[in-house]
Parts: sequence; C-alpha cells; structure tokens
Amino acid sequence: MTEITIRPYGSNDEAAVIQLWHDCGLTVTWNDPAKDIERKLTEQPELFLVAQNNDASIIGSIMAGFDGHRGAVNYLAVHPDHRKQGIAEKLMNKVEALLIEAGCPKINVMVRGSNLEANGFYEAIGYEPQDVVVLGKRLIED
Repeated sequence: MTEITIRPYGSNDEAAVIQLWHDCGLTVTWNDPAKDIERKLTEQPELFLVAQNNDASIIGSIMAGFDGHRGAVNYLAVHPDHRKQGIAEKLMNKVEALLIEAGCPKINVMVRGSNLEANGFYEAIGYEPQDVVVLGKRLIED
C-alpha cells in the first residue's frame, strides 16, 4: 500500500499541481491555474494542501478558504491512477480540521451537477445537497 503524506503546498509544487489538475479535468479555459495558485498564496496559504506518495509524486490537492462565516473547498483532486484509496477523504479530513481550528462553523463545496463521481464522494462523507442557487460574475479576466 502506498504511504501518503499530506503537507502544505510548497513553491516547487506548481508544475506538478497544475499537471494534476489537468489530469483530473479540473482546468477550464477561462481560469489560469497558475494565477489561481498565485492568488491563493496571498490568502490563507496554510489551507492549500497536497498529497504526496512515497516516491514524492504529487497525487492529490485541496485548496480551501474561510471568510469568517463559511469555509469553501476548491481544487480537490486525486490523480485518476490513485483514486479509491481514501486520499480525497484524507485531504478533506485535514482541511476540515484546519477550518475547525480556525473557528469555521460550516463548509460548502461547489461541484458541477454532471460530476456524479464527485457528488457521490461528498455525499458518502456526510455532505448534503443544499437548496441554493450559485450565481457568479467574472471580475478579472485571466
């Protein structure tokens, strides 16, 4: 069994994390992943974690934030070759513990409705669908 280490994102991780996001289908044409990382590192960088296996490869990531009212999770990713091993749950457990430590009372995740695997994962670890509409507006073009 592969040993997994969860640790804070480091400056040398950028290329591997962006490749992971590409491999997991998380990148979209309207977001620049390098800019997303750069922005995250200016706000609560301690809530940006990676999962590393025993050969030092980055095989997972999670990016979270807390605004004083609610926590949020973005870029939860586990490389397709390493799924179904509990890595995503370990990443979520670690970020939830950090958010609780920060005084965060609740957390939300946004998942595309078509991503049935992710929706099933979140429901399996205790997340429930919420009766909300998510609205968005682009403020800065990447």
